[in-house]
Amino acid sequence: MVLRIKFRKYGPIRFIGHLDVMRFFQKLNRRAELDVAYSGGFSPHQIMSFAAPLGVGLESNGEYMDLQVHSIVSCEDVRERMNAASVPGIEVVDVKILPENAGNAMASVAAASYTVRFREGREPDFMQNKPMEEVLGAFLQRESICITKETKKSVREVDLKPGIYEFTWDKDAFHMLVDASSSGNIKPAQIFQALLADHGETLKENALVITREDTFTDIGENGEQRLVPLNDIGMDDAAKKGAEA
Repeated sequence: MVLRIKFRKYGPIRFIGHLDVMRFFQKLNRRAELDVAYSGGFSPHQIMSFAAPLGVGLESNGEYMDLQVHSIVSCEDVRERMNAASVPGIEVVDVKILPENAGNAMASVAAASYTVRFREGREPDFMQNKPMEEVLGAFLQRESICITKETKKSVREVDLKPGIYEFTWDKDAFHMLVDASSSGNIKPAQIFQALLADHGETLKENALVITREDTFTDIGENGEQRLVPLNDIGMDDAAKKGAEA
Protein backbone atom coordinates (compact mmCIF):
# COMPACT_ATOMS: atom_id res chain seq x y z
CA MET A 1 0.00 0.00 0.00
CA VAL A 2 1.03 3.62 -0.49
CA LEU A 3 0.77 6.24 2.25
CA ARG A 4 0.46 9.97 1.55
CA ILE A 5 2.22 11.78 4.37
CA LYS A 6 1.69 15.50 4.96
CA PHE A 7 4.33 17.32 6.99
CA ARG A 8 5.46 20.75 8.13
CA LYS A 9 8.95 22.16 7.63
CA TYR A 10 9.87 25.15 9.79
CA GLY A 11 12.53 26.86 11.88
CA PRO A 12 16.24 26.33 11.09
CA ILE A 13 15.30 23.18 9.09
CA ARG A 14 14.01 25.50 6.36
CA PHE A 15 17.63 25.99 5.29
CA ILE A 16 18.02 22.26 4.57
CA GLY A 17 17.80 21.46 0.85
CA HIS A 18 15.47 18.94 -0.78
CA LEU A 19 18.06 16.16 -1.17
CA ASP A 20 18.93 16.36 2.51
CA VAL A 21 15.22 16.23 3.40
CA MET A 22 14.94 13.02 1.36
CA ARG A 23 17.91 11.50 3.19
CA PHE A 24 16.44 12.59 6.52
CA PHE A 25 13.16 10.78 5.84
CA GLN A 26 14.99 7.62 4.81
CA LYS A 27 16.64 7.58 8.23
CA LEU A 28 13.46 8.64 10.02
CA ASN A 29 11.49 5.78 8.46
CA ARG A 30 14.05 3.29 9.74
CA ARG A 31 14.09 4.82 13.23
CA ALA A 32 10.29 4.74 13.29
CA GLU A 33 10.48 1.03 12.39
CA LEU A 34 7.99 1.36 9.55
CA ASP A 35 7.43 -1.66 7.31
CA VAL A 36 8.78 0.18 4.28
CA ALA A 37 8.91 -1.40 0.82
CA TYR A 38 12.27 -1.37 -0.98
CA SER A 39 13.12 -1.52 -4.66
CA GLY A 40 14.92 -4.54 -6.08
CA GLY A 41 18.32 -4.81 -7.71
CA PHE A 42 21.86 -4.40 -6.38
CA SER A 43 21.16 -1.08 -4.66
CA PRO A 44 17.69 -1.28 -3.06
CA HIS A 45 16.16 1.96 -1.82
CA GLN A 46 12.97 2.96 -0.05
CA ILE A 47 10.10 3.51 -2.48
CA MET A 48 9.10 7.10 -1.84
CA SER A 49 8.39 10.28 -3.79
CA PHE A 50 7.89 13.90 -2.82
CA ALA A 51 5.59 16.58 -4.20
CA ALA A 52 7.01 19.90 -5.49
CA PRO A 53 10.38 20.52 -3.77
CA LEU A 54 10.41 23.51 -1.43
CA GLY A 55 12.94 26.27 -1.99
CA VAL A 56 15.72 26.64 0.56
CA GLY A 57 14.78 29.17 3.24
CA LEU A 58 11.01 28.73 2.87
CA GLU A 59 8.80 27.32 5.60
CA SER A 60 5.81 25.12 4.81
CA ASN A 61 2.66 23.82 6.44
CA GLY A 62 1.80 21.59 3.49
CA GLU A 63 4.61 19.35 2.23
CA TYR A 64 3.86 15.84 0.96
CA MET A 65 5.62 12.51 0.59
CA ASP A 66 4.26 9.23 -0.79
CA LEU A 67 5.73 6.15 0.91
CA GLN A 68 5.15 2.54 -0.10
CA VAL A 69 4.82 0.13 2.84
CA HIS A 70 3.96 -3.54 3.25
CA SER A 71 1.72 -3.05 6.29
CA ILE A 72 0.71 -0.60 9.02
CA VAL A 73 -1.15 -0.76 12.34
CA SER A 74 -3.04 2.45 11.55
CA CYS A 75 -2.48 5.85 9.95
CA GLU A 76 -2.39 7.46 13.40
CA ASP A 77 0.23 4.95 14.53
CA VAL A 78 2.42 5.86 11.56
CA ARG A 79 2.07 9.57 12.35
CA GLU A 80 2.97 9.06 16.00
CA ARG A 81 5.95 6.82 15.17
CA MET A 82 7.33 9.30 12.66
CA ASN A 83 6.99 12.29 14.98
CA ALA A 84 8.63 10.39 17.83
CA ALA A 85 11.60 9.71 15.55
CA SER A 86 11.72 13.21 14.04
CA VAL A 87 13.51 16.41 15.03
CA PRO A 88 12.25 19.95 15.73
CA GLY A 89 11.36 21.52 12.40
CA ILE A 90 9.83 18.44 10.75
CA GLU A 91 6.33 17.50 11.95
CA VAL A 92 4.03 14.92 10.34
CA VAL A 93 0.47 16.27 10.51
CA ASP A 94 -1.53 13.75 8.47
CA VAL A 95 -1.27 10.24 7.01
CA LYS A 96 -3.66 8.78 4.44
CA ILE A 97 -3.83 5.48 2.54
CA LEU A 98 -3.94 6.17 -1.19
CA PRO A 99 -6.33 4.39 -3.54
CA GLU A 100 -4.61 2.11 -6.05
CA ASN A 101 -5.39 4.41 -9.00
CA ALA A 102 -3.96 7.56 -7.38
CA GLY A 103 -1.10 9.34 -9.11
CA ASN A 104 2.10 9.90 -7.18
CA ALA A 105 2.64 13.13 -5.23
CA MET A 106 5.01 14.76 -7.71
CA ALA A 107 2.87 14.08 -10.77
CA SER A 108 -0.30 15.19 -8.97
CA VAL A 109 0.76 18.74 -8.10
CA ALA A 110 -1.37 21.42 -9.77
CA ALA A 111 -1.16 24.44 -7.46
CA ALA A 112 0.22 25.77 -4.18
CA SER A 113 -0.93 28.41 -1.71
CA TYR A 114 1.40 30.84 0.04
CA THR A 115 1.45 33.49 2.73
CA VAL A 116 3.96 36.24 1.99
CA ARG A 117 5.19 39.12 4.13
CA PHE A 118 7.86 41.76 3.64
CA ARG A 119 10.65 41.91 6.19
CA GLU A 120 10.62 45.08 8.23
CA GLY A 121 12.49 47.84 6.47
CA ARG A 122 12.38 46.10 3.09
CA GLU A 123 8.84 46.99 2.06
CA PRO A 124 8.33 48.77 -1.29
CA ASP A 125 7.57 52.48 -1.08
CA PHE A 126 4.12 52.18 -2.67
CA MET A 127 2.87 50.13 0.29
CA GLN A 128 3.15 53.24 2.46
CA ASN A 129 0.88 55.48 0.41
CA LYS A 130 -1.45 53.33 -1.71
CA PRO A 131 -4.35 51.05 -0.62
CA MET A 132 -3.20 47.52 -1.31
CA GLU A 133 -6.66 46.39 -2.42
CA GLU A 134 -6.54 48.94 -5.22
CA VAL A 135 -2.95 48.07 -6.11
CA LEU A 136 -3.73 44.36 -6.42
CA GLY A 137 -6.99 45.04 -8.26
CA ALA A 138 -5.21 47.05 -10.93
CA PHE A 139 -2.40 44.49 -11.12
CA LEU A 140 -4.76 41.56 -11.70
CA GLN A 141 -6.79 43.46 -14.30
CA ARG A 142 -3.80 43.65 -16.62
CA GLU A 143 -4.15 41.64 -19.83
CA SER A 144 -0.80 40.01 -19.15
CA ILE A 145 1.78 39.92 -16.35
CA CYS A 146 5.06 39.17 -18.07
CA ILE A 147 8.51 38.54 -16.64
CA THR A 148 11.81 37.54 -18.22
CA LYS A 149 12.76 34.02 -17.18
CA GLU A 150 16.35 32.92 -17.54
CA THR A 151 17.46 29.29 -17.67
CA LYS A 152 20.84 27.71 -18.38
CA LYS A 153 19.89 27.35 -22.04
CA SER A 154 17.66 30.32 -22.86
CA VAL A 155 16.04 33.61 -21.95
CA ARG A 156 12.31 33.91 -22.59
CA GLU A 157 9.31 36.00 -21.65
CA VAL A 158 6.66 34.28 -19.51
CA ASP A 159 3.12 35.47 -18.83
CA LEU A 160 2.30 34.77 -15.18
CA LYS A 161 -1.33 35.89 -15.27
CA PRO A 162 -2.98 32.58 -16.33
CA GLY A 163 -1.31 30.87 -13.37
CA ILE A 164 -2.30 33.38 -10.66
CA TYR A 165 -5.54 31.94 -9.32
CA GLU A 166 -5.82 34.14 -6.21
CA PHE A 167 -3.86 37.12 -4.90
CA THR A 168 -5.19 39.03 -1.88
CA TRP A 169 -4.07 41.22 1.05
CA ASP A 170 -5.42 41.20 4.61
CA LYS A 171 -3.56 44.16 6.24
CA ASP A 172 -0.91 41.81 7.59
CA ALA A 173 0.16 39.57 4.73
CA PHE A 174 -0.38 38.66 1.11
CA HIS A 175 -2.11 35.39 0.26
CA MET A 176 -1.82 33.69 -3.10
CA LEU A 177 -2.84 30.52 -4.90
CA VAL A 178 -0.73 29.86 -7.98
CA ASP A 179 0.08 27.27 -10.61
CA ALA A 180 2.70 24.85 -9.25
CA SER A 181 2.51 22.20 -11.98
CA SER A 182 5.59 21.10 -13.88
CA SER A 183 4.49 23.18 -16.88
CA GLY A 184 3.73 26.33 -14.86
CA ASN A 185 5.49 26.37 -11.50
CA ILE A 186 5.11 30.04 -10.58
CA LYS A 187 7.19 31.26 -7.65
CA PRO A 188 5.85 34.00 -5.34
CA ALA A 189 8.99 36.11 -5.80
CA GLN A 190 8.32 36.27 -9.55
CA ILE A 191 4.88 37.78 -8.93
CA PHE A 192 6.29 40.39 -6.57
CA GLN A 193 9.02 41.29 -9.05
CA ALA A 194 6.30 42.04 -11.62
CA LEU A 195 4.15 43.91 -9.07
CA LEU A 196 7.00 46.15 -7.95
CA ALA A 197 8.07 46.79 -11.55
CA ASP A 198 4.61 48.29 -12.15
CA HIS A 199 5.52 50.98 -9.61
CA GLY A 200 9.08 51.56 -10.77
CA GLU A 201 10.64 49.61 -7.93
CA THR A 202 12.74 46.47 -7.66
CA LEU A 203 12.47 43.66 -5.12
CA LYS A 204 15.15 44.07 -2.46
CA GLU A 205 17.38 41.11 -1.68
CA ASN A 206 15.93 38.75 0.93
CA ALA A 207 12.88 41.01 1.28
CA LEU A 208 10.20 38.31 1.42
CA VAL A 209 9.19 35.89 4.16
CA ILE A 210 7.38 33.10 2.33
CA THR A 211 5.39 30.22 3.81
CA ARG A 212 3.85 27.54 1.64
CA GLU A 213 0.48 26.79 3.23
CA ASP A 214 -0.57 23.77 1.17
CA THR A 215 -0.12 21.92 -2.10
CA PHE A 216 -3.07 21.03 -4.34
CA THR A 217 -4.12 18.61 -7.04
CA ASP A 218 -6.80 19.18 -9.67
CA ILE A 219 -9.71 16.71 -9.60
CA GLY A 220 -11.89 18.67 -11.99
CA GLU A 221 -13.40 17.08 -15.06
CA ASN A 222 -14.18 18.24 -18.61
CA GLY A 223 -11.75 21.12 -18.40
CA GLU A 224 -13.21 22.53 -15.17
CA GLN A 225 -10.61 23.17 -12.48
CA ARG A 226 -11.29 21.85 -8.98
CA LEU A 227 -8.34 22.16 -6.64
CA VAL A 228 -8.12 20.14 -3.42
CA PRO A 229 -5.20 19.57 -1.00
CA LEU A 230 -3.12 16.51 -1.82
CA ASN A 231 -4.17 14.83 1.42
CA ASP A 232 -7.82 14.94 0.34
CA ILE A 233 -6.89 11.98 -1.86
CA GLY A 234 -6.90 8.84 0.26
CA MET A 235 -8.45 7.38 3.39
CA ASP A 236 -7.71 7.80 7.07
CA ASP A 237 -8.42 5.13 9.70
CA ALA A 238 -12.09 6.03 10.06
CA ALA A 239 -12.73 6.03 6.31
CA LYS A 240 -10.86 2.75 5.86
CA LYS A 241 -12.99 1.03 8.54
CA GLY A 242 -16.14 2.35 6.88
CA ALA A 243 -15.06 1.04 3.49
CA GLU A 244 -14.32 -2.38 4.95
CA ALA A 245 -17.61 -2.60 6.87
